[in-house]
Amino acid sequence: MDEGPFFHGTKADLRPGDLLTAGFPSNYRPEITMNHVYFTARVDGAGLAAELAPGAAAPQVYEVEPTGPFEDDPNVTDKKFPGNPTRSYRSSEPLRVVREVADWPRLSAEALAAWRTRLAALSSDERGEIIN
Repeated sequence: MDEGPFFHGTKADLRPGDLLTAGFPSNYRPEITMNHVYFTARVDGAGLAAELAPGAAAPQVYEVEPTGPFEDDPNVTDKKFPGNPTRSYRSSEPLRVVREVADWPRLSAEALAAWRTRLAALSSDERGEIIN
């Protein structure tokens, strides 16, 4: 299993020692309550998640440590990238914030807009709506 370091991207304002827990609405599908906390060993992946998280607050990336067992994120590894080259994981146990990461790579405005368009299309498709 991956030894990290691990990262989590969000728009929440967190401090070292804070715990990220499951049981909250999904950032991307708020009608779903999450049974896991998601994280990655790639700081750019956490940055993408932070940029795409809903809300007006500034995106932030944190180094985190799992407090219990974790597994490959099946939404990414089984469906898109077998073998987990994205180093994406999930845990039903909390993640402890180690520190804020200040120097993570930011997306260009164009790249961010393209990702938001993709997510909107996926969300519409999953609800069974027609996508033009």
